[in-house]
Amino acid sequence: MTRLEIDTDYLAKRLKHFLEIPSPTGYTDNVVHEACRELKRLGIKFEITRRGAIRARIPGRKQNPARAIISHLDTLGAQVKSLKDNGRLELVPIGHWSARFAEGARVTVFSEAGTYRGTILPLKASGHTFGDEIDELPVGWPYVELRIDARARSRAEVEALGIDIGDIVAIDPQPEFLDNGFINSRHLDDKAGVSIMFAAMEAMMREKAHPPVDIYFLFSTAEEVGIGASAVLTPDVAAMVSIDNGTTAPGQNSQEFGATIAMADQTGPFDWHLNRKLVQLCRDNDIRYQKDVFRYYRSDSASALASGADIRTALVAFGIDASHGYERIHMHSLRSISELVTAYALSPVEIARDAEDLGPAKGFTHQPTQEATQQLSPKVEISEDEMNPAE
Repeated sequence: MTRLEIDTDYLAKRLKHFLEIPSPTGYTDNVVHEACRELKRLGIKFEITRRGAIRARIPGRKQNPARAIISHLDTLGAQVKSLKDNGRLELVPIGHWSARFAEGARVTVFSEAGTYRGTILPLKASGHTFGDEIDELPVGWPYVELRIDARARSRAEVEALGIDIGDIVAIDPQPEFLDNGFINSRHLDDKAGVSIMFAAMEAMMREKAHPPVDIYFLFSTAEEVGIGASAVLTPDVAAMVSIDNGTTAPGQNSQEFGATIAMADQTGPFDWHLNRKLVQLCRDNDIRYQKDVFRYYRSDSASALASGADIRTALVAFGIDASHGYERIHMHSLRSISELVTAYALSPVEIARDAEDLGPAKGFTHQPTQEATQQLSPKVEISEDEMNPAE
């Protein structure tokens, strides 16, 4: 086995702390600084791009072909579309999420004058006033508004507060960590992925692990709007694994336990060889896993390829229920993926030719075409102790 032991207390602490820091896309400076402080505390060198993406590196015995692990620090949110005559705010979403999950949310408005608290409400919010009409209101962003917790009864009074069109609105996460390992919160996508990466890095630094090649831990700041990893990679990186959520909805194979290996998303199949390696690492290291295909999903891997990066990509997902809403995950999945990250980082390089951008056909990979032979592989089961880590 190559996987390292994960400090789940550290993982949970990191997740709780990152959830406390509002970071909708476009307002990520504070969470970037927090991630940098923790990288410095761990003794890991890093660089930051102009827009705040972080590139941290744990040096290997060789520089090439380098590997990368990536998650994103930004979350869903909203933005002020207009100041309404009734003193409330019209909103547009940041990222793709339904106004159904916005109704009733407590929020923070970031204006140039300072922050204000408020609540997102449907246009008809009082049953005592509208009766059954509140249940007949359509679902959508045009049918909600933000009520500011300040003297704001007109557009003029809102302007006097210093609130303006374009101001960023952060949605409260409302996290709850249960003793049986379940975690409920908004923005687990992708604060959980960020915490997984920190748990893996903590294990590597604690064990003084030396990977065979350089491994970069990348943190993007605009994944929710489709930009993601487009400007944080180095030319040395030959393979990149994204850590993000996998939906456990009907028709999907993702689970809230173990690691979900995504075989494809809406941009097409992930790299055949990299996926095969990740699956084999799960088998060799007794890490529970399952495979899934996502039809309405993009990740940092997609943005990297769209930007022109010629790299192998994969996506490892923690199973999440009600994605982009009131989300739920389990610590078993977070730990499993953290273990997989360490196993991948410490595993030998199998495709030496990937060290070069271009080269001859010699050394290029092959995919099997021969007739299959029946074989059985061990299946990793979850124990009761793993499901209830606090017991």
